[in-house]
Amino acid sequence: MLTWILLTAFALIWLLVAEARSSRRGVLLFKPLASAGFVAVALALGAPFSRYSEIVLLALLLSWLGDFLLMFDRLFLAGLVSFLLAHVAFGTAFALRGQSVPWAMAALAILAVAAGLIVRWLRPHLPSGMRIPVYVYVGAITVMVALAAGAVAARSPWMILAGAVAFYLSDLSVANDRFVHERFFNKLWGLPLYYAAQILLAASVRA
Repeated sequence: MLTWILLTAFALIWLLVAEARSSRRGVLLFKPLASAGFVAVALALGAPFSRYSEIVLLALLLSWLGDFLLMFDRLFLAGLVSFLLAHVAFGTAFALRGQSVPWAMAALAILAVAAGLIVRWLRPHLPSGMRIPVYVYVGAITVMVALAAGAVAARSPWMILAGAVAFYLSDLSVANDRFVHERFFNKLWGLPLYYAAQILLAASVRA
């Protein structure tokens, strides 16, 4: 497993260098490689060997596909859908681990407020054709994080919630970069957070 984590870290560093230099070739090379690393972590831990690990592996593969699609502007919506399905898969996996319903509902109530603020922030910057897909996406990741909180409260490993929250925050950097203010700083903090999230979620198959 450590080998694949190191591969992800190595590829991530060079991905950030490529982004800083606006190197299209570097992004096309290192982004899929970095994303392959977190899929490999789950496989190295034996996934799929249970229903939970099977669904998490599916979510990781959908994330890899989303990363690939998002490298091409014309495929942005397809990439968004791929990540939406990844969040649905992660949420389903967390639900299968068992839930503390009061904690999940409390988390959902708090996150719903955050979702409303995010939608309000993004709305003026969204093309009309992107509003519904983005709103649905915000809803999906909100439910996913709430289910992660419910699972951890029901004694699932902490890395599930840590990974889900890191994923949520990294998506804010993507939204800011894509719709509000495109700049390297968004990637500088968003990409490490994203890959840390995926490594944690991949590692949860054996936790």
